[in-house]
Amino acid sequence: MKHSSVEFHDLPDEILLIILKKLNNIQVLYSLVRVNKRFNRLVHDSYFTSNLSLLRRFTDYSIVSLPDSILDRFCLQILKEIHQNIRWLNLESLSMKHILLAANYPNLFGLGLYNIEAETELSLCTDEFQLIPINKSQISALVIDVFKCEETKRFNSNLITRIFMNIFTMFSNLQYLNYCSSSIYNGRFLFINLKPNINSSTLVELHICLSWFCDCLYMLDGRFNNLQTFYVDIECISSVYMNNHKQKKLPYLKCFSLSCGMGTRFYDELILPLLQRINTFIDGNELNENMINHMLQLKRFELYICSGFHRDNHIYLPTKEDIQYTFKDFKDGQIISYVDYFQKELYHLCHIFSYPDQTK
Repeated sequence: MKHSSVEFHDLPDEILLIILKKLNNIQVLYSLVRVNKRFNRLVHDSYFTSNLSLLRRFTDYSIVSLPDSILDRFCLQILKEIHQNIRWLNLESLSMKHILLAANYPNLFGLGLYNIEAETELSLCTDEFQLIPINKSQISALVIDVFKCEETKRFNSNLITRIFMNIFTMFSNLQYLNYCSSSIYNGRFLFINLKPNINSSTLVELHICLSWFCDCLYMLDGRFNNLQTFYVDIECISSVYMNNHKQKKLPYLKCFSLSCGMGTRFYDELILPLLQRINTFIDGNELNENMINHMLQLKRFELYICSGFHRDNHIYLPTKEDIQYTFKDFKDGQIISYVDYFQKELYHLCHIFSYPDQTK
């Protein structure tokens, strides 16, 4: 039996698409656009052209621009051919302007701006970015990743005000904003003396890193009145800079995640507006009464809470069975709890956490 030889171009379209979808779409476009009519038709499929990451990521999480040869071909040729299909662009700071000026993007709704440093970030406060010919009112999702910001040069509140005002003015229909940092220790916002005219009635989801707990309260004082999802990482939960902030109800909030790498002694004083005052451990009754029952639109609730309690020998503490019983009405019984008793120190910890969602 003779050996048969099948060339790549001999494969049917269905098999070719299966193979090409296993590859990086930037490499697919760079290699096959204008090779021949058949390949040109295949790679113009929305799978390869709707979401483009025109940058390189490395295993150490660093991000750099594409090689000049690839970048030039995209800007001079490829982007002009597929510009109507592009819905999301992930760009890095050095090539960002070059790519955005290369073509019109009538269906672009999402931008990811990575490896942003101080000079580039400040351009969001100037007319320079305004001159880039994209329909900014059409952008509904924006990711800004701040790569490097010296610890000693944290943004002051005036600069934060300028950046945030410009973002919500320039992108007037923004629904999703992820303003993060490649380094958890840099790029945190400090909203002391924040002006009240920073607001948005369209923002639905916000991810942000803040310096103080009071900054979190600023974000939840009603300036984003349709916010449904809020992920916040706070450097320190303390009473520093605390004033009388508006404590409006959050009827639309469906998902709230608060992270802090430092411990805090201000649970009763600062986190209390969400949970009310507690006497011992946080349990299912506490969560139901003081949080879940006030979040009428809540669809998913994921948690890990560790509450500690000092006591003397005359105070009764609930057992782990008592704690677990308080979660009997939770959906599917998906809460696990356990208690650590440190008898000599008269100190105890209660851990409650939800099962991972297997449907994700």
